[in-house]
Amino acid sequence: MAPYTCAKFLQDPETQTPVFVRFSTVVGARGSADTAHDPRGFAVKFYTEEGNYDLVGNNLPVFFIRDALKFPDMVHSFKPAPDSNIPTSSSANSRFWDFISLTPESTHMIAWLFSDRGTPKSYRTMEGFGVNTYKWINAAGEARYVKYHWKPKLGVQSLDRHKATALAGTDPDYLTRDLWDTIANGGEAEYELKVQLMDIVDELKQDFDPLDATKTWPEDTFPLMSVGKIVLNRNPENYFAETEQAAFSPGAIVPGIEPSADKLLQGRVFSYADTQRHRLGPNYLQLAINSPHAPVENDQRDGAMQSGSFRGAVNYEPNTLAGGTPEAAPAGPTSMERIEGDVTRRKISLKNDFAQAGDRYRSLSTIDQDHLIDNIVDSLEKADKPMQERMVDHFIEADSELGARVAQGLHL
Repeated sequence: MAPYTCAKFLQDPETQTPVFVRFSTVVGARGSADTAHDPRGFAVKFYTEEGNYDLVGNNLPVFFIRDALKFPDMVHSFKPAPDSNIPTSSSANSRFWDFISLTPESTHMIAWLFSDRGTPKSYRTMEGFGVNTYKWINAAGEARYVKYHWKPKLGVQSLDRHKATALAGTDPDYLTRDLWDTIANGGEAEYELKVQLMDIVDELKQDFDPLDATKTWPEDTFPLMSVGKIVLNRNPENYFAETEQAAFSPGAIVPGIEPSADKLLQGRVFSYADTQRHRLGPNYLQLAINSPHAPVENDQRDGAMQSGSFRGAVNYEPNTLAGGTPEAAPAGPTSMERIEGDVTRRKISLKNDFAQAGDRYRSLSTIDQDHLIDNIVDSLEKADKPMQERMVDHFIEADSELGARVAQGLHL
């Protein structure tokens, strides 16, 4: 990928980079069923020679929101009610659908989540996506937008709602067990990494916002390019020390990769590190699972659970008392762009919020369309009627047939 990025781990096709991957569900608490209808986290930590690079994504290509300020409200609406502690599930869906029906840009995500993609058959048979738009910078300082895709070697395989529900009762750890047993028995989980690239000058030529996390890029216009593959061939030896304490952040980047002006990404860049400091303590990067394999020096000597071995009177840079060490790492090429306009605070435009949701519905097979509608109706019928009506309006905007079939299923 040298023509597109100067990130060292992407220069030589023969380079092998150690990785740690954590799969997760989003809404369910500890011990909840693996097969619940839920987005899956697909987080990859690359231990590169330039430091750690975290690619923190999901198994679906889009997200519910595009404004980082709405993240806490979104999560609150998905989690158990603050008074009764009843979770969003088959018995209490009004909180979820209340938020979603008042957030039109979520319609595209619903078209993905409530298809059978929302209940993968195995972590080994689900796709992964970076979701947000990033930048790649080459050695000449030329920048391009990039989107990441993980393609499973075994192809995409999903469960229908009825099989997923049955497994939730008989084997709630079905996906975890499948992945663990496969690797423990000498098998592997393998995915191919592909990317879409877009010249920055083409951003405003599209009929959608390429930096909007609720949108996908058409693959016929921006074809997938193969980068390499990831092979998962070793299980954690200590779940708490590795999986539970693994800390990911979109702000963990290496030279040659930068965040774009994607508004959701800009919020994630700083908020994830805040979360890790709260969850694991200020020195969470010293934990073995989070520590770079590359040598690192810094001046951060204090804070709870400090385990670094520091000496001397100098803990700042620049300095002369310690010969100027430790020095800042040399800066690689960075992008430069000219920004003009008025700085203000206003809601992001709702233009074209439904087109890609309709495209997604029409791209499905007849069976997959039936399953999507059945899954939506099964969940939405447990919400209050005003929420049902708002959602039907959104579905009609996306595709008249989709809206009509959901309305029929809800007897509206």
